Amino acid sequence: MIVTTTEKIPNKEIIEILGVARGSTVRARNIGRDIFAGLNSIVGGEIEEYTQLQAQSREQAMSRMVQDAEKLGADAIVNVRMTTSMVMQGASEIMVYGTAVKLA
Repeated sequence: MIVTTTEKIPNKEIIEILGVARGSTVRARNIGRDIFAGLNSIVGGEIEEYTQLQAQSREQAMSRMVQDAEKLGADAIVNVRMTTSMVMQGASEIMVYGTAVKLA
């Protein structure tokens, strides 16, 4: 599956637009990570526990978007975008979406 943020794929022709492919995940912090994050925030620098949580969340949302596109019969997903929103205190959603297409 080709996944790109561009509208076109070099040397490929889009022959059909199948619809929007989307994937999301909602993740919450946990007490263990919060304790380590609190300690890191005292000394400054990157809070690796949250960086890892966000990276895992992005990968899961991307994977779910690809699965959604596969159900539509897509060869690629173009114009991919990612958003984040807070669902409640300590929990946020990552949504990834793009246009599922068939290629020649």
